[in-house]
Amino acid sequence: MTGTFFGEFDLASLSLWLFYVFFAILIIWIQRENMREGYPLEDDEGNKSSNPSMWPLPEDKTFKLPHGRGEVTVPSGQTPERADIALKRVGPGNGYPLEPTGDPMLDGVGPASWAPRRDAPELDGHGHPKIVPMSGAEGFHVAAGRDPRGLPVVAGDGEIVGKIVDMWLDEPEQLVRYLELELDSKWGSGNRLLPITFARIRSNRVSVHALHGKHFATVPTIASPRQVTLLEEDKISGYYGGGKLFAGNRAEPKL
Repeated sequence: MTGTFFGEFDLASLSLWLFYVFFAILIIWIQRENMREGYPLEDDEGNKSSNPSMWPLPEDKTFKLPHGRGEVTVPSGQTPERADIALKRVGPGNGYPLEPTGDPMLDGVGPASWAPRRDAPELDGHGHPKIVPMSGAEGFHVAAGRDPRGLPVVAGDGEIVGKIVDMWLDEPEQLVRYLELELDSKWGSGNRLLPITFARIRSNRVSVHALHGKHFATVPTIASPRQVTLLEEDKISGYYGGGKLFAGNRAEPKL
């Protein structure tokens, strides 16, 4: 009899080893694709990490953005991180906590931090701004709950800082994202946006625990009265979030 190649060859073993090789390649590929954001790694001081990764960075990939917003290339074309952040490390080595060196709410650090997002509004599927004031949106009304427009705004220290004059809607999602408040002259001038998640709408007032009265004058403003950009949203939400820790003496221990 004449022997054949498959006569003494283990096809099951071949299938198993092919699966092992395929799976290893898949894991490496997924890990490299995961490195399109946040790489190369940096230490707490913003310097390149001495141990960047077990695998090399992936090759550049260019994405064409919808609605004529150009292109973005990653990983090499990433938006640069914020520079000169007002923080200092309390110890000599990596991993030590960072503490603010100035006013953390104005500097945008810690819980008040924000990312340098695109300074353009988020768009819906038709290329229109998603978040718009209710006064300029047709077909919307308050169907349930208390309409906050006209109610006074009470800060975390009990001060009345202004009143609600409008609501900002996410039209595609049909949700209220922000309340617009008009400041009393004692606390500043103009209007400010208040994220709905930081507001408690009562029967006779809108309560904002995150900020005290003196903080409303420096709430980040918006450039246009008809739309809010991604960068402006991040700064506004970060400011209110920072107030949860930095407004008053909340950062100090309590017995």
